[in-house]
Order: sequence, then C-alpha cells, then structure tokens
Amino acid sequence: MKKIEAIIRTSKFDEIHQCVAGLGVKFLTFYEVKGMGMEHAKLQTYRGVAYEPTYIHRTKLEIVTQDELVESVVACILKMGKTGEVGDGKIFIYEAIEAFRIRNSDTGEDAL
Repeated sequence: MKKIEAIIRTSKFDEIHQCVAGLGVKFLTFYEVKGMGMEHAKLQTYRGVAYEPTYIHRTKLEIVTQDELVESVVACILKMGKTGEVGDGKIFIYEAIEAFRIRNSDTGEDAL
C-alpha cells in the first residue's frame, strides 16, 4: 500500500476527486491548507489598506491505496490538476506499512 499526498489548487479539487473516484478509490481525506512556494500571494485589500499575504490557500489530499492504483491516481492528479502556471502543487508518495479498519478490525488492503 502507498499513501499519496498532494497539495493542489482548491479550484481543481472536484475534477481530481471525480477522476480518482472513477479509478475505484473509495476513500480520501482533504484539508484546507496554507503554504508558500514559488507563487506569490496576490495583493489584497482590507478596510482600505493594501497588503500582500505571505501564504496561499491550497487543498491537501491524502489517499491510501493499493500499489496497483498508484500510477493511475498520480496520473489523474497530474492531468486534472495542471494549469501550466506556477503554483499547481506537489505530489508525495510514501509507504503505508499497515492499515486497520476500526469497525471490524480488517487489516491491510481489506481495510481500505
């Protein structure tokens, strides 16, 4: 099993979610996150005062899946998340050593 973490543009979440669900991914977790990278935040105005925030809003996906689906899931994220602009995001892949379903104590891929 592998854990895929992806930092994506929030506007691309629905497209990516539909794509990975079509592959048979049954479970994913997502978070609203803030970060900074090569893209700079846009100038904003608050009560008439202009300022540049030091962070950018993004969405973080966490998907644990079978080894056979990793390449397809990554391909979905790359295809559906790409705009070609700085700030499209990053993907990280980790080994998932074990998984447990709390409800019935299933383990390994059965717990997914």
